[in-house]
Amino acid sequence: MEKGGGLTYAISVIILTCAYFLLSFHHTTTAAAAAIPEEFKIRQVTDDQNPTTTVHGGSNHHLLGTPAEHRFKSFIQEYNKEYSTREEYIHRLGVFVKNLLKAAEHQALDPTAVHGVTQFSDLTSEEFERMYMGVKGGDRSSLLGEVGSHAPPLEVKDLPKSFDWREKGAVTEVKMQGTCGSCWAFSTTGSIEGANFIATGKLLNLSEQQLVDCDNTCDKKDKNACDSGCKGGLMTNAYKYLIEAGGIEEENPYPYTGKRGECKFRPDKIAVKVSNFTNIPIDEQQIAAYLVSHGPLAVGLNAVFMQTYIGGVSCPLICGKRWVNHGVLLVGYGSKGFSILRLSNQPYWIIKNSWGKRWGENGYYKLCRGHGMCGMNTMVSAVMTQTS
Repeated sequence: MEKGGGLTYAISVIILTCAYFLLSFHHTTTAAAAAIPEEFKIRQVTDDQNPTTTVHGGSNHHLLGTPAEHRFKSFIQEYNKEYSTREEYIHRLGVFVKNLLKAAEHQALDPTAVHGVTQFSDLTSEEFERMYMGVKGGDRSSLLGEVGSHAPPLEVKDLPKSFDWREKGAVTEVKMQGTCGSCWAFSTTGSIEGANFIATGKLLNLSEQQLVDCDNTCDKKDKNACDSGCKGGLMTNAYKYLIEAGGIEEENPYPYTGKRGECKFRPDKIAVKVSNFTNIPIDEQQIAAYLVSHGPLAVGLNAVFMQTYIGGVSCPLICGKRWVNHGVLLVGYGSKGFSILRLSNQPYWIIKNSWGKRWGENGYYKLCRGHGMCGMNTMVSAVMTQTS
């Protein structure tokens, strides 16, 4: 390829991808659609005093009877959405149309993935972050103390090309956090479930609700970074809480409700004890080494592209690395995720999310590996469990 040809090709791909996406949008957004469980039907409301008004002051009534509304009705049926008033319906229609444009923008910026309509397409960016994210800030250096440390470097030369803890039985089924900013709790339990499996050979389904109800731990240096149920938290705070509390219960005796309630933790029901945790260096080879040797890792990342993500390897041209707002579980990595913009097969991370199996690739997210993509390497931790 002649000098400059790669850039020209990449730009052409972006333009063609976006154009094709806008022309055939409705054909790409109906995949992976079984009914949402009844308990997680979303009856959404808005804080806007006049829900029929857009942020620009105009009305959404002009969208009624258009192809966009027909697509919106299909979306409502597909995801079992319910709106309490006609005004709310019209408002959500306007939000839906804006999110169609956002999906097209994401497709252009992230052509190796597929972006389109998801169960979150009637939510504004602010609502989406408030309801479905929840990782708070936290100074990595503050995590050094009586418990928690920075991990020493591991040997990386013999790492397997691909690795997946799901194939080894260390990962529970994809869970659903609902409209509660408790992602941090699911990331925490996932890492403990994996560590306990490696230590004992038993895969237990642990209780996120215990963390949501009972954990109020704050970061040592950032006192605003406190675990507070559906209003967010931090995985390393949760480890500290569990060390102090003595451990965590299983899901069955302390089931998830999707909202904060009275703490019902019973020490006699403890299933797994946490002994320590460690913060993994930002080097992605080190992250891979710790993943392979220590089990699934709790990770924080910027979820800006996840609202519209349907599948494929996400490798966006631009994704902020400093704004980490979502907690997930790193369970493996692959070596052959094709990247158009980089004109080669790029490795990728396999990430378990907590938005149910209908989101993404059966609840999983593939993210480009080796570029610190979306800040996924800035908040990574491993946990150690006590076996005796």
